[in-house]
Amino acid sequence: MLRNLLFLTLLSVSFFTLSTPSINALDAKRVTVGNKPIVLLGNPVTLGQQAPNFKVVDDKFTPIELINFAGKNLLISVVPSLDTGICSLQTKFFNEKLAIEHPNLVMITISADLPFAQKRFCTAESIDQIITLSDSVWHDFGKKYGLMIQDMGLLTRAVFLLNNKHEIVYKQLVPSLSQEPDYISVSAAIKKL
Repeated sequence: MLRNLLFLTLLSVSFFTLSTPSINALDAKRVTVGNKPIVLLGNPVTLGQQAPNFKVVDDKFTPIELINFAGKNLLISVVPSLDTGICSLQTKFFNEKLAIEHPNLVMITISADLPFAQKRFCTAESIDQIITLSDSVWHDFGKKYGLMIQDMGLLTRAVFLLNNKHEIVYKQLVPSLSQEPDYISVSAAIKKL
């Protein structure tokens, strides 16, 4: 089992290394760590465009795609790693506050954490109102949304709202990795759906 897991990890790292995406020039210098801008990789998305389909995995390594949520309004909360302070606060806010206020809105959190780490976090923190998905296998979401942090293998912090046609109606690229999203802005955008 451990041998298979190691093989899959090495295979995904090799694939990722061979297919490094281009620099996201649209969002260049918009996100910092401390006072230093980070480089984002992938294809940036813009308001009004059709959201690109993506492939991630759930806690059982089952592939999940955007098309699995067809016809539904969707909030996508993106965090670097669930096991860090700000990411934990962000995920708990959406789980405990917004998911309850907006039961007809599907809410997902995507990180580059391995699925079993996400499952452990959700169990420990009673995260049960949102769906956690992992971009660790193919890094497909990060590439297609321009959110991969160069040389880190993590995603930058962001929030997206997609209407039921999966057009991007809200995009918040959080300016600092050490900062929570603007929840008031997210809430106002949800009310317009």
